[in-house]
Amino acid sequence: MSMDTRNLLVELFVEELPPKALKKIGDAFAQTLYATLQSQGLLEKDSMLTPFASPRRLGVHITNVADQADDKQVSQKLMPVSVGLDANGKATPALLKKLNALGADESAVANLKRESDGKAEALFFHSVVQGATLAEGLQKALEDTLVKLPIPKVMTYQLADGWDTVNFVRPAHGLIALYGNDIIPVSVLGLKAGTTTHGHRFEAGLDPVFIRHADTYAEQLVKEGAVIAGFAERRAEIVRQLQEAAANAGDNLKPIDDEALLDEVTGLVERPNVVIGQFEETFLDVPQECLILTMKANQKYFPLLDADGKLTNKFLIVSNIRPADASAVIGGNERVVRPRLADAKFFFDQDRKKKLESRVEGLAKVVYHNKLGTQGERIERVRAIAKAIAAKLGVDAKQVDSAAQLAKADLLTDMVGEFPELQGIMGRYYALHDGLPADVADAIEDHYKPRFAGDELPRNAVGTVVALADKLETLVGLFSIGQVPTGDKDPFALRRHALGVIRMLVEGKLAIGIDELIAAAEQPFGKITAEHRDALLNFIFDRLANTLREQGYSAQEIDAVLALRPQRLADVAERLAAVRAFAALPEAESLAAANKRVANILKKVEGEVAAKVDTSLLKEDAEAALNNTLSTVKPQADAAFDRGDYTASLQALAALKTPVDAFFDGVMVNADDTALRNNRLGLLATLHAAMNRVADISRLAS
Repeated sequence: MSMDTRNLLVELFVEELPPKALKKIGDAFAQTLYATLQSQGLLEKDSMLTPFASPRRLGVHITNVADQADDKQVSQKLMPVSVGLDANGKATPALLKKLNALGADESAVANLKRESDGKAEALFFHSVVQGATLAEGLQKALEDTLVKLPIPKVMTYQLADGWDTVNFVRPAHGLIALYGNDIIPVSVLGLKAGTTTHGHRFEAGLDPVFIRHADTYAEQLVKEGAVIAGFAERRAEIVRQLQEAAANAGDNLKPIDDEALLDEVTGLVERPNVVIGQFEETFLDVPQECLILTMKANQKYFPLLDADGKLTNKFLIVSNIRPADASAVIGGNERVVRPRLADAKFFFDQDRKKKLESRVEGLAKVVYHNKLGTQGERIERVRAIAKAIAAKLGVDAKQVDSAAQLAKADLLTDMVGEFPELQGIMGRYYALHDGLPADVADAIEDHYKPRFAGDELPRNAVGTVVALADKLETLVGLFSIGQVPTGDKDPFALRRHALGVIRMLVEGKLAIGIDELIAAAEQPFGKITAEHRDALLNFIFDRLANTLREQGYSAQEIDAVLALRPQRLADVAERLAAVRAFAALPEAESLAAANKRVANILKKVEGEVAAKVDTSLLKEDAEAALNNTLSTVKPQADAAFDRGDYTASLQALAALKTPVDAFFDGVMVNADDTALRNNRLGLLATLHAAMNRVADISRLAS
């Protein structure tokens, strides 16, 4: 590599970028630029990357960048010797044509190398390709990077000449490319590289800011431009100020924890200044979820909570300016938030004038899916499924039916119309206002849970039943019309619904089989096809397998347990623990291999093999010994299985190793005598059934 290495700075100065996408765009800009320079051989092994992203700039600083990449030896296969050279060893027209295309002539023929390409001897042309200069490499890197940016929506705008049109996320107005203190002559988006940028819109000490050197960029922007250019640094400064302001606002107050909001405000300000605002305490009569949502979504404020997690009437504003007297900023924000809170109070007061039950009828006019009818029809299906599940689990049928009937009624309220994120939450508040039991009200909110990975489960049995019914209705309904998730596409969040069902069954230790549940969920649809049912069951077990892998179980252990399609998913963890303990036994490998052999023998037999043995037909000592051991071991293993002690059940099988090995050494299963053969197959079928109740042991065979 060239001996000359210096640090490189690139900045693209643009109009305000979309704040929610800024972090992603900034990271992609820096990473792609770095990777493209690296692939061209322009970076050292220890070249360090520092990304910059603010509302008005995308930038990157890279250390130890070469001014030119090393030359590369390139070997190109031209053609077989038999095609390239004639009988006298002279170049054929085909070879000369190929050499001309590579910028060489007949004089290169003498230097061609003959090497075998694995099939025949071929002619190879060795040449030296000059390494890219930094100007060439950076031009390519910039062009590649701009094409690959994850831009949510592209803008089309005209350049200053009035003729040329450019497409980019926002109009770009400046480009810096500094190598140490030298400008690299590159251009993109109609801009030529220079040293000029702009600081804060209102508070820059100097404007424009002339960047003297690649290494002074961040410092100059802070001092002269009043801008913290680094996204991570700005975010950390906002966090520090939020904590400081919360401490100043009152004892034990803390700002709401919201990573997405933090990223968004980091994308909105270049010089953060956190100030404290407040609103009238009377607004606190409105459910705090409504107030928090309107402050976060509409105003980008951080509500302040007390030590118990209750909303206070104070909030934090992340401002982009630092006036000596912040009262005008605070007053302006307080004036803006008041009508928002007043709207929330109005919606809440209006909604409570009508009972939830009176809204149910209106769901018949809300389309759910063009092939599955209205929300009203859907609610009737959920009620029927919930009723069936409640009966199987012994849960209060009346409360379950009431919660299932009212679960979607809040979709027709003003508050949920304004803030769809509050569905379920508002239903609970309105149900309590209507005087419904707490379990029913909680279930109305909880039937959406778990809404995401790691979310809490429904807090009571009524909520669990309605949540299961709601998710199963969605899964069965959409699978029944062939709406199966493919690749990354899952528009109806069916993976999330399946994981929710799994978590409720497993963590709630529910004594109900998966087939029973699917059958209950099918009922209101009129039976679905076997093909759709199998697809749904495979989908659920695939999700379960993924979850178990994340929990650290091996693919072999999971395969052994899930191959049997255990009905009670709550048992799966105990079965896996039993398999792990069994696999550690000295007899495990031999028994797993024998089990695989037994399965293969039984698979080849036409028709069903009955698991029964006629002791009078046990001719060989080895088969009699196996039958005797089996008659002792099977009851022990079965008894342990029936009391749920899967580890003891599998460990009882260890006693079978010696007689099983002896059986396969000394007994011909496929005897000529039909009665003997069938009896031996019956013995193997008994053995197979005894060994595979907890898991399919053959899957552990290496």
